[in-house]
Amino acid sequence: MLPEVFDEKLREACGEAIATRLRKDDWPDVPMEHGYAATGMDGLKEYLGAADDVVDFVGDASILVTHLAPMSRGMFERLPGLKMIAVSRGGPVNIDMAAARDHGVLVVNVPGRNSSAVAEFTIGAILAETRKIREGHEGLRTGNWRGDLYRADTTGRELSEMTVGVIGYGNIGTKVVRLLRAFGSRVLVSDPYVQLSPEDLAAGVELVAFDRLLAQSDVVTVHARVTDETAGMMDAAAFAAMKPGSLFVNTARGPLVDYAALTDALQTGPLGSAMLETFAVEPVPEDWPLLQLPNVTLTPHIAGASVRTVTFAAEQAAEEVKRFLAGEPPRNPC
Repeated sequence: MLPEVFDEKLREACGEAIATRLRKDDWPDVPMEHGYAATGMDGLKEYLGAADDVVDFVGDASILVTHLAPMSRGMFERLPGLKMIAVSRGGPVNIDMAAARDHGVLVVNVPGRNSSAVAEFTIGAILAETRKIREGHEGLRTGNWRGDLYRADTTGRELSEMTVGVIGYGNIGTKVVRLLRAFGSRVLVSDPYVQLSPEDLAAGVELVAFDRLLAQSDVVTVHARVTDETAGMMDAAAFAAMKPGSLFVNTARGPLVDYAALTDALQTGPLGSAMLETFAVEPVPEDWPLLQLPNVTLTPHIAGASVRTVTFAAEQAAEEVKRFLAGEPPRNPC
């Protein structure tokens, strides 16, 4: 999330109505922090920056556009001139929303900013496992020409012949479904709070119970939000209910998964393999058991990273600032 891109889009949208100053932190080269780790930052998640440094930078500004800067209750108290925060993320997890409301600060966000990026990445993750791309690559890197992957009893399967279960039918899940339809997959969706779109219904997509999705899917991919209801939803019972040899994909959030149970399911069954993009602890420990398993592909939480993610978020944030300055209601208030 380059501040120069946001500055450019703000100036395109607002012209000379604004004066800006920029700050660039070391993320993603430096990992994010969590509110429980620092005194006075309780309740904040996925932020970067010391409170004093952020307060000094914001100073007398009335509007803050940020991706990761924290804003705790104590920080709001020190910034009486702040009137609006535009968070360039799908959720304001780095902002104390109760404190923002108490101080009369409008907070807006950018829902769906990286939904296309994550959806595309998910399809790539599925193909990397089902078509043995990872296994072939790892073999060649060690000098092993994996001719055995050409055999009918060991080679991969096509998406056109598989049933793919999609858990969560929000901004990302709906795009994953649309992409899977193009491959000819049978698609099952589990989400108790939505109805399928007419287009998906007409294409044969099925809305089913969670247990049925697990039992019938060759691939299970998770795209749910983390709530009290969904935290740990992929536990030992869930993995035991999946088809033998199936693939599990998580490009959503780490807390959705019981990783000890996942490790056991990959070692002893029923899972054939997994592709993991997010984790309960990030960065993952160097001695983490999943790093040692041969049937897992791991990436460092990069599914939502794309050039378009940055420009889209900047455009949306700039539009919100423009509307605020014009006295118009926000499009995406938090």
